[in-house]
Amino acid sequence: QVQLVESGGGLVQPGGSLRLSCAASGSIFRLAVMGWYRQAPGKERELVASDTRGGSTNYADSVKGRFTISRDNVKNTVYLQMNSLMPEDAAVYYCCAAVLVGTGVNYWGQGTQVTVSS
Repeated sequence: QVQLVESGGGLVQPGGSLRLSCAASGSIFRLAVMGWYRQAPGKERELVASDTRGGSTNYADSVKGRFTISRDNVKNTVYLQMNSLMPEDAAVYYCCAAVLVGTGVNYWGQGTQVTVSS
């Protein structure tokens, strides 16, 4: 069993930056995919970014060029660097992990709130 704990959310002005962290209770090396979803009020949860063990990353079109996902297998932590934040980026961000590629999410974090407002 793996537990995921997010941190780093908060209030930021438009154009600002935040870095979210997702600390895993166990080794993330065996987790094939780690990623970040977000859910804004009244909207469906959407995939923001994912990192597949081996170096492949994937981003939602809306965040390409602004967000960067990275994985530190030594610290068992996944990060989401968010730059040039816009009000539409405001949401609860959830860390997730899948043991195997293409089999769906096995583990979810509890979420961290990101608010973008002046």
